[in-house]
Amino acid sequence: MQLEDLVTIKSLENEAWEALEKTIMYYQGRPVGTVAALDGTVDALNYDQCFIRDFVSSGILFLIKGRTDIVRNFLEETLKLQPKENQLDAYKPGRGMIPASFKAVSLNGEEYLEADFGEHAIARVTPVDSCLWWMILLKAYVAATKDYSLAYQPDFQYGIKLIMELCLATRFDMYPTLLVPDGACMIDRRLGIYGHPLEIQSLFYAALRAARDLLICNGNQDIVNAIDNRLPVLRAHIRKHYWIDLARLNAIYRYKGEEYGKGAVNQFNIYVDSLPYYELDRWLPKTGGYLAGNVGPSQLDTRFFALGNLMAIISDLASEEQSQAIMNLIEKRWQDLVGDMPMKIVFPALENEEYRMITGCDPKNIPWSYHNGGNWPVLMWMLAAAAVKTNRICLAEKAIEIAQARLRDDEWPEYYDGKKGRLIGKQARKYQTWTIAGLLLAKELINNPSMLPLVSFEPFTAEQVSRACEFEIDSFDS
Repeated sequence: MQLEDLVTIKSLENEAWEALEKTIMYYQGRPVGTVAALDGTVDALNYDQCFIRDFVSSGILFLIKGRTDIVRNFLEETLKLQPKENQLDAYKPGRGMIPASFKAVSLNGEEYLEADFGEHAIARVTPVDSCLWWMILLKAYVAATKDYSLAYQPDFQYGIKLIMELCLATRFDMYPTLLVPDGACMIDRRLGIYGHPLEIQSLFYAALRAARDLLICNGNQDIVNAIDNRLPVLRAHIRKHYWIDLARLNAIYRYKGEEYGKGAVNQFNIYVDSLPYYELDRWLPKTGGYLAGNVGPSQLDTRFFALGNLMAIISDLASEEQSQAIMNLIEKRWQDLVGDMPMKIVFPALENEEYRMITGCDPKNIPWSYHNGGNWPVLMWMLAAAAVKTNRICLAEKAIEIAQARLRDDEWPEYYDGKKGRLIGKQARKYQTWTIAGLLLAKELINNPSMLPLVSFEPFTAEQVSRACEFEIDSFDS
């Protein structure tokens, strides 16, 4: 690389850090998060709030840089916003939920944090993923600081317990996956993912792993047992039923329908004619594969969802062989999944009558825009983490090179449109915080692979299992 190029890249990083610093939100004089965007050309709407999912990339980046105070403050303040009592009002947030976002508000000289649990969001969708991302960031904080004392505090133990009770509650469903409505995750608009979308299952698995490492067994044994029971069956379920490669496609192609009993091979009664076999046959490389977007009765959503697949690699939900196959797919279908701006959130987009019926003719989710096939730079940090974990760093380096050539000149947009991500998103905000943090975090993970444990999970060790169980309850008093 030429000296001039190195100077340009360094200048870009400095400008990105300066822009990120401007997004820091303060409450009672303490940094507690980052606002979603600083686009001064349009109305703020809710982009002046700190979103839990948005802050994760910034939070991990701050941890890597030793700025642990802002992450600790964020975790403490958002935990205080968690409802601790059951609500009789069906329109109130349930016990254990973490809000979608919050902002600092002043009234009569008093400053307080105002939480949004979806009451003000478009379509009023409850944020299922917020509590899962909160758990993942708490795990990252502990991994970075080795400060288990924060997670072992009574209020944190109780907060973790409430999240786990919410996720592991008795329900009508009989699958190990988590049942959620459309729009309950990063894809926050209707896109036909109602049921058991992969994104939520990957985050759910990571949150269970985090809770298992951080919960003290004393007083939480029932929850710990429930996690231990759920983790292996969830992992096996996803690896078996969500997996798609040529061998699996051949097996599904010969499925019989209307099978009864425990010996049924086609357990979800997937009808052969409902799958785009010939398109998949052309698109799937021989060494590639991926986890389906959703599985349910008579349904196998064969769209590729980037966040769910990348988080499956990072969290160890996907097997080692499956992880390599996912990375093979990204490499072989680079123009489809990465294109001119990493990386496409879902492929392919819903088009024509399918778009009209499933999205409700959503004008923001037109084909190849926003969540319907748009490109989101924030996904770069997950691509980088997956690349480090699978030893495919060259793929992440290639993606970063593409992104940093455009992002600053385009003023850090929220997302990009078009089949290859060549167009700045039609309604994209500029100076989007997680776009800035996504690039910086991706570069940090590539330059410092030793930081991967902040976001990744490995098989449990005996030490991890025994540490929480043997922790003295008397330590709370100190």
